[in-house]
Amino acid sequence: MNKLAISGLVAALGIGLGAFGAHGLESVLIENGRTNTWETAVLYHLVHAVALFALACSADRVRGVWAFRLWLIGALLFSGSLYVLSLTNLSLLGAITPFGGLAFLAGWIAVILENRRV
Repeated sequence: MNKLAISGLVAALGIGLGAFGAHGLESVLIENGRTNTWETAVLYHLVHAVALFALACSADRVRGVWAFRLWLIGALLFSGSLYVLSLTNLSLLGAITPFGGLAFLAGWIAVILENRRV
């Protein structure tokens, strides 16, 4: 699967999870007190889906192999752990979330490093 297709898949999943959280899971999220947690997961998921898409569309002008990989890892760890935490209230999952945040941050740093002029 190419980068453009992957970014489309990540974006579609983010939109679907956002809608499902707002409609299909609303009562579970309210009961668990995790509505804001779910919304944070969706926000970071979709922001980085757009970043993945932009990077995929500009691949001929912008280098970003590591950024793309790190953002995917970040989406999985950060947003993924928050989605599961929101549904299960397993607070242990909160220990995974910062690693996803670090992956997001490392991806943005990779954009800088992979595209600096020497």
